[in-house]
Amino acid sequence: MNDVVIIDAGGANLGSVRAAFARLGVEPEVSRDPARIAAAQRLVLPGVGAAAPVMANLRKGGLDRALAASSVPLLGICIGMQVLFERSEEGNVAGLGLLRGEVRRLPAAADVRLPHMGWNRLYKRGASPLLDGIDDGAQAYFVHSYGVAGSEDAILETSHGATFAAAVARGRIAGAQFHPERSGAVGARFLRNFLDWTPQ
Repeated sequence: MNDVVIIDAGGANLGSVRAAFARLGVEPEVSRDPARIAAAQRLVLPGVGAAAPVMANLRKGGLDRALAASSVPLLGICIGMQVLFERSEEGNVAGLGLLRGEVRRLPAAADVRLPHMGWNRLYKRGASPLLDGIDDGAQAYFVHSYGVAGSEDAILETSHGATFAAAVARGRIAGAQFHPERSGAVGARFLRNFLDWTPQ
């Protein structure tokens, strides 16, 4: 399952995500062609910045329809995970609706800085092959101000002012709020698990 397409929705982390897969021996193709996306064996939707421009880019090229019609494993990263959900409070924009729930701004407090930037511990909340070889309490790197709390699809959670989903999975859909491409051995293992993943 090495035919991986990284979807170009305007995210600035395309190169680092591609390099992370290259370190695993996989050379993904970056594309915004719906036909190429439809033919892929694995799809990755990275994103940094804000949900509204990512969704605008996806809709402009018909990529939202291509992702909904696909039957292959899809991994969203950071904003790419957030737009898998029904709606984001950031810009009050509708997402892809592939997962149930709403993305909300993390609560501000005197000792809680936003955006949330840095390493956080990951706590397992569901069983998934995506977590094979990842210890409970392992750390990953985050950069974001919005998250999904109380998701029934959370397989990892962490907290920064409030508890939110660090990774999700349902059917063929998976997401990482953290940046696996910047999370060392833990991130590499998560991506390897995605490459080997057979959704149930």
